[in-house]
Amino acid sequence: MNEFDLAVIGLGYVGLPLAKEATAAGLRVVGYDVDPVKVDALNSGRSYVDDLTDADLDRMLESGFTATLDESVLARSNTIVICVPTPLDEDHRPDLSAVEGATKAVARHLTAGTLVVLESTTWPGTTDEVARPLLESSGLVAGRDFHLAFSPERIDPGNPKFGLRNTPKVVGGYTEACRDRACAFYARFVEQVVPVSGTREAEMAKLLENTYRHVNIALVNEMAIFCDELGINLWESIEAAATKPFGFQKFLPGPGVGGHCIPVDPSYLSYTVRKLGYPFRFVELAQEINERMPAYVVNRVQRLLNRHKKAVNGSKVLLLGVTYKPDIADERETPAVPVARALLELGAELAFVDPYVKEWHVDGMGVPREEDLAEAVAQADVSLLLQQHAAFDLEVVERRARLVLDTRGVLAEGERVERL
Repeated sequence: MNEFDLAVIGLGYVGLPLAKEATAAGLRVVGYDVDPVKVDALNSGRSYVDDLTDADLDRMLESGFTATLDESVLARSNTIVICVPTPLDEDHRPDLSAVEGATKAVARHLTAGTLVVLESTTWPGTTDEVARPLLESSGLVAGRDFHLAFSPERIDPGNPKFGLRNTPKVVGGYTEACRDRACAFYARFVEQVVPVSGTREAEMAKLLENTYRHVNIALVNEMAIFCDELGINLWESIEAAATKPFGFQKFLPGPGVGGHCIPVDPSYLSYTVRKLGYPFRFVELAQEINERMPAYVVNRVQRLLNRHKKAVNGSKVLLLGVTYKPDIADERETPAVPVARALLELGAELAFVDPYVKEWHVDGMGVPREEDLAEAVAQADVSLLLQQHAAFDLEVVERRARLVLDTRGVLAEGERVERL
């Protein structure tokens, strides 16, 4: 009998919720990471992700969870789940270096009968074409000596309604036996497991989910641009359309897309299609539209200031909310960065208000943080609402701000407040 039921590789936004639920279900869990700062923080009871409080972590530690830099724990685990980042490189191509590094570590310690699951988002075929050969370099064969599966993460940071336990878990195996073993593992702490016929189908499911969102967000973002020129209140039109009880799902425009999923995952799918010899035009068009939204937002700030006989150069511009989602501290791929970068290039004097971010840098330059919302909006030439944190008193913003551009459609439009 192995010492651990589960070893989680990669202790971030995906790995820690997995470790939390597995530990709560009574599994013996160890977390492995190459970052000593993260390992020390976890073992000291300090969480660094939104979905895991210090109290949650204390309960995990009391139940036997531990974090380690020692990869030899992998040899003493019945199941190993890989939850490492899969970013894009500078050319928007998938960067699987972390996945490859983690898989090689598993191969060095792989024992017969182990279940290995990849959860990191990637292009269809990665589990079979990249992970499997690396694992089989151990001399063990997938489907015969060990089990191999893919189960896409569906973590939504800050979502109070859906967490890992009550979000259906898609699972695809290298063989039917691999799938069944993986399904049985996840069923120990996830309410609904959704088996699919193979790893490629599971990999594609994740990319489909986020490409669907990416394309629909791009649709309303482009509509926001031309509706402004046509004098149409798109926000009102969206709410009206959303009253239809079938055939429509509400998507809202914004200053750009952020987080790990939407700016990144569709590019993995586009990369896969390009290997066939032609572009995935829907994805690439959506990417183009969503990536130009920060520039469009800055253009609207310029226009708003110009109407009041002010230039961006020398104006005090206050950014309200610099995270990629409301009510969390996650800044991954936040559109606030390209917005701030463009405003700085135009000579704006920037400051920000965000209850979840204590320090914020753009290209290495620190942006001043304002503590008092009412005072900050009163002193700024224009306030730019980028994220609608619940902690923001929107009435104060509407009443005290000189000028406001609302990119989230939550403020009442008026003489001084303009919506995207």
